[in-house]
Amino acid sequence: MKKIYDMEIGCANCANLMQENIAKIDGINEVNINFMMQRMTLSFDDDQNEKKLLKKILKTCRRIEPDCEIDY
Repeated sequence: MKKIYDMEIGCANCANLMQENIAKIDGINEVNINFMMQRMTLSFDDDQNEKKLLKKILKTCRRIEPDCEIDY
C-alpha cells in the first residue's frame, strides 16, 4: 500500500535522518520524505496495521525532532 502524509519538520537534515530510520522499520517497503513540501510518501505491506505503523514512525521521528507531527 502506498500513501502520502503531511508532516511538520523543522530541518532538512532531520528529514534525512528520519527517512533513514523509518526505512529500517519492519513492514516498510519504501519511504521518501520531502522537506520542502513537508510530505512523507510511504509504501508498506498490505498486512500491516496502518495506525500502529504510523505510531512507530512518529516515535522514531520524535527521537530525532521532538516536535515532529504527522497528519494521519
